[in-house]
Amino acid sequence: MATDPARPPGIRLLLADDHAVVRRGLRLVLESEGDMQVVCEAGDGAEAIQAALDNDLDLAVLDITMPVVGGLEVAREIALRRPQMRIVMLSVHDDDQYVAQAMRAGAHGYVRKSAADHDLLDACRRVVRSQEFVEPRTTPGPKVQHSLTGDDQRLTAREAQVLALVAQGHSAKQIASLLVISPRTVERHRENLMRKLDVHTTAELTRHAIRLGLVEA
Repeated sequence: MATDPARPPGIRLLLADDHAVVRRGLRLVLESEGDMQVVCEAGDGAEAIQAALDNDLDLAVLDITMPVVGGLEVAREIALRRPQMRIVMLSVHDDDQYVAQAMRAGAHGYVRKSAADHDLLDACRRVVRSQEFVEPRTTPGPKVQHSLTGDDQRLTAREAQVLALVAQGHSAKQIASLLVISPRTVERHRENLMRKLDVHTTAELTRHAIRLGLVEA
């Protein structure tokens, strides 16, 4: 895109995902280093297409699975009607079939949601420089259960439940009702999560939940 001297510096982007809590976490990742600005968000594919047409953007970050209009169709529409825009596709799927479909639809990058906290910034920067980003290179195969690694192995099943519910925006009282435990116990689990994951805010807990796939349906 041509540089407009009146335009703020940095990469201007659209973020589209039908889960508000996921968008919130992804926005934290995208804007964490100051060279990207989420100009608009969309909760379904139709909103994403309209936002892409109505705004001066460099990049669209699209969930592959969205209501009303799917992410692949959104990518096709953007590629057709805003060919100067670059596209990064987000997906929970990690096999080559989905990667190939995304690239055929017009995407320039493909990032798994579980790796978004460490791959998404790099992907966005590369595709805006007219490069492609596909990580990891995967081969089709049977799906396996997500497993925790490193310090995350120390999370109990109950702590993982609490982490997911915190990331979804539930209060301690709501979590206590859902899990049939006391609010005091919820707070204790939250304190343990922050200690084990070495984090200090709800936003950081949300990022961990996204990385672990705990907020995916």
